[in-house]
Amino acid sequence: MKEQVLKAMKEAGKPVSAGDVTKALGADRKEVDKAFAELKKEGAIVSPVRCKWEPAK
Repeated sequence: MKEQVLKAMKEAGKPVSAGDVTKALGADRKEVDKAFAELKKEGAIVSPVRCKWEPAK
């Protein structure tokens, strides 16, 4: 799921919310939230704007 979330973020080309990723993937929100939490811990995603996330450079 984490790889799918990162791919969806890269394809969006702009900071996105968890809701945006959920819609893009057609996935369960709980699974997306869990992937977001793991990616945040790993430092794989960053938040340039409040409530929006993008892959870390």
